[in-house]
Amino acid sequence: MNLSVGFIKNKWRELPLTAKAAAAYTICSVLQRCLSIITMPLFTRLMSKAQYGEMTVYTSWTGLFSIILTFNLAYGSFSPAMLKFEKDREGYVSSIQGICIVLTCIFVAIYLPFASLWNGLFKMSTLLVMLLIFETFAMNSINLWSGLRRFEYVYKPVVALTLCMSIGATAVSVLAVLMSDETKKGSARIIGHAAVCITIGIVIFIYSTVKGKKLFNKEYWSYALKFNIPLLAYYLSQMIFNQSDRIMIDHYCGKGKAAEYGVAYQLAMILTFVLNAINNSYVPWFYKKIKIGKEEENAKISLGIAGIMSALILALVMVAPEVIRVMAGKGYLRAKWIIPPVAISLLLLFYAQLFINVQFYYEKKSKLVYASVGAAVINIVLNALLIPNVSYIAAGYTTLASYIIFAVMNYCTMRSVAKEENFSLKSMDIRGLIILFVVFSALCFAVMALYDFIIIRYAVIVACGIICLIKRRQIMTFVNKTLRHN
Repeated sequence: MNLSVGFIKNKWRELPLTAKAAAAYTICSVLQRCLSIITMPLFTRLMSKAQYGEMTVYTSWTGLFSIILTFNLAYGSFSPAMLKFEKDREGYVSSIQGICIVLTCIFVAIYLPFASLWNGLFKMSTLLVMLLIFETFAMNSINLWSGLRRFEYVYKPVVALTLCMSIGATAVSVLAVLMSDETKKGSARIIGHAAVCITIGIVIFIYSTVKGKKLFNKEYWSYALKFNIPLLAYYLSQMIFNQSDRIMIDHYCGKGKAAEYGVAYQLAMILTFVLNAINNSYVPWFYKKIKIGKEEENAKISLGIAGIMSALILALVMVAPEVIRVMAGKGYLRAKWIIPPVAISLLLLFYAQLFINVQFYYEKKSKLVYASVGAAVINIVLNALLIPNVSYIAAGYTTLASYIIFAVMNYCTMRSVAKEENFSLKSMDIRGLIILFVVFSALCFAVMALYDFIIIRYAVIVACGIICLIKRRQIMTFVNKTLRHN
């Protein structure tokens, strides 16, 4: 046992810092998702579909509030700013928090006099709206703090804070639901989760302010606002992408169906944590390669990451019916048909992010808006046509169609930016990415056709498992090289 532990420690020391960071964030995210998966059956059984749908609707509005209250300043301009202001990164983080204070105060001043009007739009009480405001501000401080450390590959404090917050929020939410009145369990879950996030966010806000020693810096404010304000339409369209399905299902079909879709969407996108964890170490590496003119090294790495993501998503699609049955119960089983198209969309999201990274690096933001707004409008139109006339399940396919358009439009935009900035298009293996997507999508839909034939499906799963076991060394070598970015 000691030899095994020692072997693992030695192997860990040999890893480059980028690989250590990617591995740490992945493990952290896996633990977060495991916690979410473990508690999902508890919440779906303790709460009615309508009560579970309350949290789904609450979560659906977080994207909009993040845009309004923070301009999403923890993203977009953040990575380029870490390079531009590398000598005063803490000061930049602190200064950005000052912008968010102003934006939050303005929104509260507009909201409170007309609270009943806004509450009708959001379908939430004043208490929940105020909680969402403070939680959004708190999470922005946490995201800024952790974003700086991720950029510098200082992963230990980020992992520790993330796990503590996840465990604390989950534990308090469960206790709140168990102790609440039968009719208020939906609100209790929201309040319990928000209370923990707000408390930790306030501590981080104070720390970052003391560390950075400034809430206002004209240069930093100017840079961040000029960078992110043109992106607001993009962020709004992304919010529509991610949340409009549930909001529209709630409108047309009620909170029960919104809860079913929310469970399926959450499970289908469960591997987002892997994508985010890899991206946290990949983007700084990619930007540094662009800076030194070696962006063509990205072609092999990005295709490799896409291959890893495809395999993981396909594995999830294979067992989707059983996952829903265990995690949510028979009452949610119909939602299994939503998982394949939404899961395929996750790969397209990665493709689009590859192209968007280039646009962000060269600060070419205006063209990005056209792709996101166009795809979002199509998503809304298709939802409005199909959800009331076909089924809420159609929302999964409108999501897939919209992401195809989104990825294609962002690729076209990236080509335009590449010509302007002399960026090498050989940095993306487009042919390989397209072939991978076509094969992967075909396999996902083939597996979906076997959902009602469990014996055949599990025979295929066992066969795939045997092949992976036989080829494990080659697979691990490929994964290690890809995550090490070499």
